[in-house]
Amino acid sequence: MKQIPDRKQLRLLGVLVATAICLYVCYLLALPFLPALTWALVLAIVLYPAHRWVEGRLGNRTLAALISVSVAAVAVGLPLVFVAQQIVREAINGATYIEGVIRGWNADGFVSNYPTLSAIVVWIEDRLDPAGSVAAFAQWLTGQSTSLLRGSINQVVMFVLTFYLLFYFLRDRQQALRGVESLSPLDAPETAHILSRFAETVHATLVGTVFVAAVQGALGGLMFWWLGLPTPVFWGLVMGLLAIVPVLGAFVIWVPAAIYLALEGAWASAVTLALWGGVIVAGIDNLLYPMLVGNRLRLHTVVAFIGAVGGVVLFGASGLVLGPAAIAVAISLIDILKKRLSDQPETGSGPGGGTELSHQAGAD
Repeated sequence: MKQIPDRKQLRLLGVLVATAICLYVCYLLALPFLPALTWALVLAIVLYPAHRWVEGRLGNRTLAALISVSVAAVAVGLPLVFVAQQIVREAINGATYIEGVIRGWNADGFVSNYPTLSAIVVWIEDRLDPAGSVAAFAQWLTGQSTSLLRGSINQVVMFVLTFYLLFYFLRDRQQALRGVESLSPLDAPETAHILSRFAETVHATLVGTVFVAAVQGALGGLMFWWLGLPTPVFWGLVMGLLAIVPVLGAFVIWVPAAIYLALEGAWASAVTLALWGGVIVAGIDNLLYPMLVGNRLRLHTVVAFIGAVGGVVLFGASGLVLGPAAIAVAISLIDILKKRLSDQPETGSGPGGGTELSHQAGAD
């Protein structure tokens, strides 16, 4: 005969269902704030050593957190605003320049001795109108710059919210850690191991990625300076920022620069820039990233890449950190589960099993 669930089981099931529904609602409530929460947590992990020193000197948790947040906001906010404005401005100027080059280029005289190429050029000019397309792109960029200013209110709100949360993450970090430990279904040493693994992954991903991007930006800016291109320091900074973003990279800047040099007739400089960007700037990523990030994450380069790119696709910019961190935490949880399953036959269900596992997890 089927066993009918008693009232206690039904109540437990009801509590589980209600808890799952409430957790899902909480997830939906937190989703709009995910970028601010993520970057506040990332900055808290990265700034923690310096903040701990400031807090030790001042002896006041609130004042120390306020100082750390203020310095971080200035250090992050000012470069972002400056670079965003300059990128839009330079992109508009570049599009206008390319439009003029295309309109002034005598393609018929260049390919007049090659009937096949001449027919292709005529077809492209009639159907695609390259000069008109570039002009439309320049107008679109101008409109986007205006929209960027209008839509910057949302970005400002998210920026302020990030540092608002950062203040509490720094000031009340001990209470937050105790809250996580109390809610965690894992033992205390296992919870500490997971939190440590998460912090290590975030720190390695952010610091390593920024360092590699800085090297790429410096190398790109150095070549711009050597070739006599304008504002090499600025474009080196832009290449460094773009190198942080998965899929994108410094090539977004040096490829158009190489095309610009070729259109100007400086073929030697164009080839030099293309080789430097394709071999040195791009190659340094493959050399340094596994050393600085992959080894510390204890993840294969392909897995780390999938975590970063997949995280960006799933979560936006926050996924740059959340993706690898999710993979690292998942692997750590699987390791804990394997240890529990492997220890179960030996320790049995006696009271000593949990203690032995705690010591073993703490040793990790």
